[in-house]
Amino acid sequence: MLGLTACSAGGPLTVEAERAAVEDTGISLAAADGSALATTVWGPAQPRAILLALHGYGDHGQSTFEKAAAFWADLGIRTIAPDQRGFGRNPSRAKWPGSGALIADAVAASSQVRRENPCTPLVVLGHSMGGGVVMAAAAEGLEADALVLAAPAIWGGTKLNPFHRFLAWTAALVVPDRRFTGEGVVRIQASDNIEALRALGRDPLYLSPPSAREIMGLVRVTDRAAAAASTIEKPALMLLGDKDQIVPKRAVRDVFARLPGETRTIDYAEGWHLLFRDLQAETVWRDVADWTLQQPGPPTCAAEDRT
Repeated sequence: MLGLTACSAGGPLTVEAERAAVEDTGISLAAADGSALATTVWGPAQPRAILLALHGYGDHGQSTFEKAAAFWADLGIRTIAPDQRGFGRNPSRAKWPGSGALIADAVAASSQVRRENPCTPLVVLGHSMGGGVVMAAAAEGLEADALVLAAPAIWGGTKLNPFHRFLAWTAALVVPDRRFTGEGVVRIQASDNIEALRALGRDPLYLSPPSAREIMGLVRVTDRAAAAASTIEKPALMLLGDKDQIVPKRAVRDVFARLPGETRTIDYAEGWHLLFRDLQAETVWRDVADWTLQQPGPPTCAAEDRT
């Protein structure tokens, strides 16, 4: 962070497949290049709304959203959480795909979900790196009725310290595959949920620490997110934790303020970076559910319903 096997990718998400996804991750979405993205799905076969949820750097969909998605499922929301290319259960794990591939994958996945659920409200959620990917993708054809950006990596462009950019660029040029442990620097706490942090440490799918190539790649994600901000007219909700030690909140607020559409920001006094795992996470889950269930869905479907 800065600052599936089996079913074919194009088939409908049946109830049986959903059960398989929860138990053995047996569903996949298609990436932009046609490869399968390991994906976990929770929720009813006929949902009130759908959340397409993108995890942050090093993480994977099942780990990030498992508890939140169970909560949302009880409210009639289906959560579809792919492991982004280069992460989680994908064969490409630990191979940085490039910011462009991540953004294109988000667009492709959203198109598949919309195609299979044409009249169900679709909200695309991104946490940390996923938030940057979602914002950039929103300017490149992302199918969504609204966005949720949680502790998002969007502080690129002029909002990124030039010295930090230079260090990232130099390291990526000189030692691109070196992974930086952070040894000898100030330690950053990502959550007040110590058990959740321990679980991350035990998770064999969690990718840490980042390589120089990945750090520079994350810089490019933030750059593309910041550049996209002024073109995004979709309703957008941003979630920030007051105790987040990774996100530069002032810079993130400045970028988010450029969005010309309907926006809302929620600050959590007891929120850290891992908002969906913190001790007060249920408050975040509820706020996301409220926002998601407010969205009316595609206007063409609403017009058909009125006739």
